[in-house]
Order: sequence, then C-alpha cells, then structure tokens
Amino acid sequence: MIRRAIPADAPAIARIWNQTIRATTITFNPTEKTLAEVAAALNDETPCFVFEHSGQVLGFARYFQFRGGEGYRFSCEHTILLANQLHGKGAGRALLAALCDHAKTAGMHTMHAAVSAENPGAVAFHTACGFTTLAVLPEVGFKFGRWIDLVLMQKRL
Repeated sequence: MIRRAIPADAPAIARIWNQTIRATTITFNPTEKTLAEVAAALNDETPCFVFEHSGQVLGFARYFQFRGGEGYRFSCEHTILLANQLHGKGAGRALLAALCDHAKTAGMHTMHAAVSAENPGAVAFHTACGFTTLAVLPEVGFKFGRWIDLVLMQKRL
C-alpha cells in the first residue's frame, strides 16, 4: 500500500535512508540522517509517500523544489529509496507514479532525478518510468575515497 508519510514513519524512513548512506554510492551524502532531520522532512512542503506492507514501511519517496529561488518553483527533484527486498518488485514504480501524480496536481512542470552513475539500475528504472537523460556531470560526487559521476534526468509532468 502506498500512502502519505506520517511522523510515526520517521524511524523506518531513517533506517532505510541510513542503510543506503552507509553502504552505497546511491547518495553521495556520507552523513547519516538523524531521527529529528527525517521527522522535519515529513511536511506538506516536501511531500513524502511510503510503501507499506504488512504494517512495515519498506520504502519511501519524496520530492522538493529542484533549486532555490522563485524561478524554479515549477521544477522538482525527488528521492526514492527501497529496502533491498523490494527491488524489482514494482514498489519503486508505484511510489514514483504516486509522486509524479501528486507533483503534477501540485502544479509542478518537471521532475528531476539526480542518479549516481554507479547505479545503472536506477538509470534504467528512471528511463523505464519516462525520464530522459539530460547530462552526465563528471566527478561531482565524492564518497568512499573516489569521485563519482552524476546522471541528471528529467520527466515532463
């Protein structure tokens, strides 16, 4: 089931997010999220949805303004992360569809994905969901002692 995130989901979201931060280059951020940071991110300005199965939150997706400033108010970027057991089972597609529907209803014109080039599965996933690659930004991320390229993708809503 996909639903809007509530404050009680913060520990599960933090667990998924922090596992990704610790173990992968999916995110370039090396600093784990605190429970307070995750709870603060669950607000109407940055809508967040969760994938729940048997009462357990196993994935989340959120979107936020692409860049600061009034001129970017119709463009957003998203984050989508799943527990490992959900990969390839349709939960990501369902979460992203809910996110895109909400963003479109909220007046967003484009949604962007900033994907680690070390995650070709995410590039393929976004392509299958209607995103196109705009650019590869060489060596803009740094994690685990190495430089990492970023694939910038976009979908018109």
